[in-house]
Amino acid sequence: MISVKGKANIGLVGLGVMGQSLALNFESRGYGVAVYNRGGSRVDEFVQGPAEDKDIVGTYSYQELADALEVPRKVFLMVKAGAPVDSVIADILPFLSPGDVIMDGGNSHFQDTVRRHNMLKEKGILFLGIGISGGEEGALKGPSIMPGGDKEAWELVKEPLLAIAAKVGDNEPCCAYMGPGGAGHFVKTVHNGIEYGDMQLISEAYFLMRELLGMSAAEIGAVFQSWNQGELESYLIEITAEILARIDEYTSQPLVDVILDEAEQKGTGKWTAQEAMELGVPVPTIAEAVFARSLSALKDERAEAAKLLTGPRGEFAGDKDQLLEDIRRALYLAKICSYAQGFALLKAASDEYNWNLDLGQVALIWRGGCIIRARFLDEIAAAFARKADLTNLLLDPYFREAVGQGQLALRRVAALAADFGVPIPGFGSALFYYDSYRRERLPANLVQAQRDYFGAHTYRRTDMPGVFHTQW
Repeated sequence: MISVKGKANIGLVGLGVMGQSLALNFESRGYGVAVYNRGGSRVDEFVQGPAEDKDIVGTYSYQELADALEVPRKVFLMVKAGAPVDSVIADILPFLSPGDVIMDGGNSHFQDTVRRHNMLKEKGILFLGIGISGGEEGALKGPSIMPGGDKEAWELVKEPLLAIAAKVGDNEPCCAYMGPGGAGHFVKTVHNGIEYGDMQLISEAYFLMRELLGMSAAEIGAVFQSWNQGELESYLIEITAEILARIDEYTSQPLVDVILDEAEQKGTGKWTAQEAMELGVPVPTIAEAVFARSLSALKDERAEAAKLLTGPRGEFAGDKDQLLEDIRRALYLAKICSYAQGFALLKAASDEYNWNLDLGQVALIWRGGCIIRARFLDEIAAAFARKADLTNLLLDPYFREAVGQGQLALRRVAALAADFGVPIPGFGSALFYYDSYRRERLPANLVQAQRDYFGAHTYRRTDMPGVFHTQW
């Protein structure tokens, strides 16, 4: 089958929620789309439902899909990361020709993208690993898009990708070529790691207001709503205010109060922490956000521990308004530290894999469509515009001043949380990161001496060059 307007411009494999939304997005921008899904019933439901009367054609085999596409073919995969991507590539490959383009829009690990790129290159097929953020709404109305891989492939698909991307400012698309190999999927992975950190920090701010000030969900929601008018303005702050205002239809209680305190995860936050460890880049706030979700999953153990383990008791009797302002400032400073970690990781990976990432551009395409979109990203883009090779956001004049103004608030909040036994691993790790980064001297000299003592791992000295070992 072919589109009513002739050969389709884009082929899309995988008609889950994201796949359907992207197909409709492409079509709404004037591109004919041919779709395929294993199991023809999903194709029928889509073309006879949401895609009815649109320039979207259903196909029922890879041969049919390939025949429906203009040459060079451009095939977008929206299937589950991992083995399913390899399976689809293997199945569709016999029906493609040299010069055709495959795009993987799932949350694939960047090393898988590199492997697939190398394999397909031998067969003359161009490949892009494309990070996409924005969820169902973003996919339909305009996501943030992070393509990486063959530059030739990017040139072939640039026009439709820029067309479907979110727009900000003066109609600027939130899409740009990230670099070769797995650059696109790595940038998306770090985006998700930063997202983990953001969500954890916001949840801790909520928890501090709930536990220390005894505020209701509605009251806390109103605070977040007011914070969204200032420097903390972001999609995540916005939806947090909406979540806290929602009333449960079954109990008439705030919905958030009846949601079980177990946070699940799909793996991209973990990948961010793992890659940071591989590259030797400290990302403690992102890592703590991952661990916080893991700890939350121990619900039964925590319920038992709550009966057996003790902690501080008491009620906060200080100035409520001052504490709320301290939490706001602490949240902003912790957010800065978390993003500093993420961008430092992007820089290290770019150097390691020769991607030549434009970090200012990364910040710009994250301003719209994606989950971490925020006013704050304009300041990050400005920081890299001032100094393209900036090693850490904390060293930029704007952020240096911001953390200077907010650090006392973060220290007060961290101390108060410790006094009352309120866990804030995200805030605490951000403070640890800031204090460690600003210190010329850390206790690692003793650690290295211990390593030399039990393992003859040697050490370097402060007063002369060379490598030394002591016969302890």
